[in-house]
Amino acid sequence: MTIGIIGAMEEEVKFLIRDMTFKRKEVKAKMEFSLGSIYNKDVVIVTSGIGKVNAAVCAQILIDDFKVDYIINVGIAGGTKEDIYPGDIVIATNLVQHDVDTTAFGDKIGQIPRLDTFEFKCDSKLIEYAEEACLSIKGHNHFTGRIVSGDQFIASLDKINWLNSEFNCFACEMEGASIAQVCYLNEIPFIVVRSISDNANNGAQMDYEQFKDIAVTNSTSILNNMLKLI
Repeated sequence: MTIGIIGAMEEEVKFLIRDMTFKRKEVKAKMEFSLGSIYNKDVVIVTSGIGKVNAAVCAQILIDDFKVDYIINVGIAGGTKEDIYPGDIVIATNLVQHDVDTTAFGDKIGQIPRLDTFEFKCDSKLIEYAEEACLSIKGHNHFTGRIVSGDQFIASLDKINWLNSEFNCFACEMEGASIAQVCYLNEIPFIVVRSISDNANNGAQMDYEQFKDIAVTNSTSILNNMLKLI
C-alpha cells in the first residue's frame, strides 16, 4: 500500500517529511516528491502549488508514476457556513468545481460537460478515519460536507452567499475538486481535509501567522492519526 499526500502549503507537510523514514526524492513537473514511510505505511508527500491545474497534474503523477493506492489532500480554505470559524476543520464528503459554467448548453453550474457525475465523492472509509483523527484536535470543531473549488480567491460575502445557495457547501478553496476529479477518473480512493482560515459569512478571520501555526499543528496531527488507522 502506498499513500499519496498532497499539501497545498509546504508548511503543512514539512513536519511529516521531517519525521518520515526517508528513502529518496524525485522532481517531476517542478514538484518535489518525497518517498518514505510513516507508521510502516509507504508514503509519497508533495506540495502541489496553488490552483486546479497544479493540483490535477500532481495527483496524476502520484497515480501514474508512484502507483499510489490512496490520496489524501490537506490545505487551507475559507469557511462558508456561518458557524464555521478559523481553526475549524472541514472534511469533504464530496467536491464540486464551482467555476465550471456551461449553463448556456443546459448544464447545471458546476457540472463538467459530458461527465457522468456532478460531484466527486470522497471514500467513505477515509472519511471515517478523518473524523476519528479530528477527535485529537482540541479547541476547534470539525465538520463534514461539500467543499467547492475554483481558480478564484473568494473574499466577497455576496459570492459566499451565492456558493451556499447554489452548492450548499461548507468551505471553498482552489485545489481539492480537481484532485477529486483525477481520482474519480482513475478510480483511486481519496479524501480532502481543510483547515479554515477565515469566513466572510460571519466576519471571522485570523492573523495569518497565528493561523499558520494552528493549521500546521492540526494537519500534522490529523495526517499522523489517519496513517495509524489506514
